[in-house]
Amino acid sequence: MGLTERLAALHAGLIDGPGILSEFRAALVLLPTRSGEPLAGDAEGVRWLYAFTSEAALARFASARGIDGEVAYLTVRGSRVLDAAVPALGVAAGVALDVAGPAPFLLPASAVSGG
Repeated sequence: MGLTERLAALHAGLIDGPGILSEFRAALVLLPTRSGEPLAGDAEGVRWLYAFTSEAALARFASARGIDGEVAYLTVRGSRVLDAAVPALGVAAGVALDVAGPAPFLLPASAVSGG
């Protein structure tokens, strides 16, 4: 079962969440960028890096945000996001995975800290 399928199963109540972190670490994900930097949003004192499991999921996000045209992105392994990108932000941070899609998932700062 891949990350996308695991997220759908989680939202359907067929599995629980603990396996998502290890699946995310192993998966290739898309990080949208602007001026070479990953896109992120801030909410309640946490900076959320946006990550997506597919170009279709990224396109849904861009459409929902009113972003026209192509969105630049990097394809990286989830472990790289957790071990390098999140700590590089220098603030409490997490990963917002497939937001604007049918099976979004948040990896909060407490789950991603310590890699």
